Amino acid sequence: MDKRRIGDSGIEVAPLALGGNVFGWTADEPTSFAILDAFVDAGGTMIDTADVYSAWVPGHQGGESESVIGRWLRRDPSKRDKVIIATKVGMANGLAPQEIARACDASLQRLGVERIDLYYQHKDDPDTPLEQSLEAFQRLREEAKIRTVGLSNFSAARIDQVFTVAERLGFTTPVALQPKYNLVEREFEVEQRAAAERHGLDVFPYYGLASGFLTGKYRSKDDLGKSARGGVAGAYLNEKGLRVLAMLDQIAGETGASLATISLAWLMAQPTIVAPLASATSIDQLMQLTAAMDLKLSDEQVTRLSEASAEVEPA
Repeated sequence: MDKRRIGDSGIEVAPLALGGNVFGWTADEPTSFAILDAFVDAGGTMIDTADVYSAWVPGHQGGESESVIGRWLRRDPSKRDKVIIATKVGMANGLAPQEIARACDASLQRLGVERIDLYYQHKDDPDTPLEQSLEAFQRLREEAKIRTVGLSNFSAARIDQVFTVAERLGFTTPVALQPKYNLVEREFEVEQRAAAERHGLDVFPYYGLASGFLTGKYRSKDDLGKSARGGVAGAYLNEKGLRVLAMLDQIAGETGASLATISLAWLMAQPTIVAPLASATSIDQLMQLTAAMDLKLSDEQVTRLSEASAEVEPA
């Protein structure tokens, strides 16, 4: 399949990234290993995780996902050359330079790798000057602990500031942006997409399936107890969400593809998008995700989905 290049980093990836938030949580270790193996076998290349996954689970402290991925890589070291590892810092403890340095070393140890391919600032930290956090990332690059830099959950205004500071100080600028973006949450298009275009940022949207809502399994309040994410997916059970599901059903009838596959293919067709993120807790789910790498929606189908997911129902 065609791979997509991330900026001028020299990194090329398949058009789907595997979300690692479920590893060690709703996917136990044997299941996680099977999903990772199947993802690589299907042509997938990028695995996305974070140091905070899955600290929200009682008894967890964060780092569980990275540890699972690290044990998977150690089981078969040849897999390291087949995957791009992306992880993040800053969600829990901010982006002070000493925290970035400590967290990076901890992630490297858990992952069992010498270098992180794409290292994100997980969210903006207004208490740490950009000069300091960007310098800390620059130092990690110079120490060969990370290959390139990304931003996650940054507003358009702060993205502009990042590039102003990095260029003034002569630092390597970020190449990737990770925002929330899917068929029922399109706020990214308002300002962040223009910022990505201004600065040549390649985009890796998370929540590509809206916490499972876009798979079609949550169609009424009675469905919300089907999984741990049902409560979140319930926020989309409204006129717009049901309109989107109806259009996905139509296009599923035309293509024979699942709703999850179609939702991801729509994202892949949007400007600035290199690879949406999606996670799976079973091989069957994974196959629906990876099928999106081979599904080419027509321009007319993309337009119908975009119109169905507009804030106001099309005339």
